[in-house]
Amino acid sequence: MRGPTLSPCSPGNKKQRARRGKRQTTNLQETNLNHQHSTTCQALPAPPAAEHRASASRSPHLRLPSTACAEHRASASRAPPSAVRRSTDMASPHGIKLAVHLISSYFGDIVSKVCECLLRKGTMSQAQVVRFTELSKQNVTNSLLVLIQHNCVQAFAIQQPGGFGEAPKIVTQYTALHDNIIHHMRFPKFLQIVSNEFGQDCTEIFEGLLQHGRLSLNQIMDRHKDKHKDLVTNGENSNTTSMIQENFNRLAQARYIERCPAHEPFLEPLEEGAKKRMAKSKITQTLEARALAAAAPMESLRFLVEADTLSNEALDNDGKNSPNRDIVGEKRKHDSLEPETESWATNKNKEILWRANFEEFVRRLRHKSCISHVITCMDSVAGIILSAIFEACRKDETKVKMEKTVPLPLETIFEEAMKSEEGRSLTLERVRGSLAQMGCELPSIGIDEVYSIDLKKIIDQAQTQEVESILLKKYGREAYRIFRLLSERERFYETDRISATTFVEKKDALRILFQLWKDNLLHMERIGIEPQKSETMLWKLNKRSVWEQVSDDMCHAALNLKLRLHHELEQAKDILRVLKGKSLGDEVMEKRRRVGDKWKVLESSLMILDDAIMLFHNF
Repeated sequence: MRGPTLSPCSPGNKKQRARRGKRQTTNLQETNLNHQHSTTCQALPAPPAAEHRASASRSPHLRLPSTACAEHRASASRAPPSAVRRSTDMASPHGIKLAVHLISSYFGDIVSKVCECLLRKGTMSQAQVVRFTELSKQNVTNSLLVLIQHNCVQAFAIQQPGGFGEAPKIVTQYTALHDNIIHHMRFPKFLQIVSNEFGQDCTEIFEGLLQHGRLSLNQIMDRHKDKHKDLVTNGENSNTTSMIQENFNRLAQARYIERCPAHEPFLEPLEEGAKKRMAKSKITQTLEARALAAAAPMESLRFLVEADTLSNEALDNDGKNSPNRDIVGEKRKHDSLEPETESWATNKNKEILWRANFEEFVRRLRHKSCISHVITCMDSVAGIILSAIFEACRKDETKVKMEKTVPLPLETIFEEAMKSEEGRSLTLERVRGSLAQMGCELPSIGIDEVYSIDLKKIIDQAQTQEVESILLKKYGREAYRIFRLLSERERFYETDRISATTFVEKKDALRILFQLWKDNLLHMERIGIEPQKSETMLWKLNKRSVWEQVSDDMCHAALNLKLRLHHELEQAKDILRVLKGKSLGDEVMEKRRRVGDKWKVLESSLMILDDAIMLFHNF
């Protein structure tokens, strides 16, 4: 049965209408009050956010409009733009761990914690680093200064929108340079290149730049004086000055050293027209890439050594004003790590700062890898010809990962090859044959013989051979044959065709293919056949995933080797501490010899593994 109904004139119905009318009146008053407040906010200058929150909390009836509240909350908890969160280097997980371990072993745990935060979370401001690392502001500041000093972090300023009623503000962001951090592991290779080309004097200058990160020419001179005090006391100061300046010029001309980038370049916000042009051209440049491009010095000034950089007056003033120079071996933090410094390109004395040019060394190591691969696959003559081409077009290369060499005439290649002792017995026809063997097309009659080597093809072949050797050890010879078939022709293959071509039983081939697919090395597609009511599986090599996985595994192995080296070093210290004061008997000498042999094997293994890492990541 239905309950009793209320008539319009009943007391209960009158009470409901009264309550409903009261609620409508209250809502209307609140709406009018909010409208008046929004009109007042539009007519008057907006107060600061703190005062606005205080006034809102004092008056219970005064509220921000809903849109303003949302904007205010967004500005209070605004994260950096998505473009800022991207990292400049696509580092793998174990690549990040390796970089953090290197920073920890060189600069300590606090600096490594800041560096790890930047590597894992991307570009951040100082306040965000403090919040995520839970370190004090002073520790974060000092850590960032150390990382910038050693070329591991680049700072840049951007304009971000302010909060509600606030003007846009300039914020300094910091981005970690993963490749530069990993290059610290390759300092022995860089020193060996300089030593082989210029000798010990230039190596000493370059070693100081690697040790301290950034130095001016006067600081290099002070370092040399502290290290060779006997020469200074004997009155050979003038000869030493000219010798250092000459060696410094040789390093700059060879592009082994360069001027430091700007300390904190400001990135102008992109205009709408520029954004539309980038969207149409499908060219995406990250904020970090823009920052590095803005910080880099002009190409005409990058390797320029000014004539008055080192003057006797500057040396005399420096000697009078700073009698207490830094001790050799200590990190220079006083001159270059002051927060008040205007630019990292100069120190407080307005002297130009210099650093090692990692790009040139990576280019040299890339050339060496290409020559080694050509000698292994072809013969020594092809290696001589390729080395001559690299020497002839060295100054014309504009970037590291050049796909082809600069076109050179045959006569130029032949003359450059004749400069080496091994190439003096070569003939013009032998040089032409080696160029054809390396894939150069012979020009038609009537055109000058100009040749260019496809370096990208050589690097791809070297990478493929490295991956094939890894798969051979990990999955066996049958998987190696299947992988080689799929890598030679990057297209889909049916299971039956793979089995027939590689001479592997279909059952075993299917098992291997599924194992490779499970490890994310292959891409599989199923195609159904309607009349037969069956399906066919097609397989294709997932080359990018394979290359990334191999590179990450190599970084993992390098990290394990570094940890083992650290463990062996600690054990060696304990052994030497126990044996301290004892006579050098046969047992003591044998223990020292074993420790030294272990260290040499681990170091050589790490250098060989690093060559493979550079093949996939830097070349």
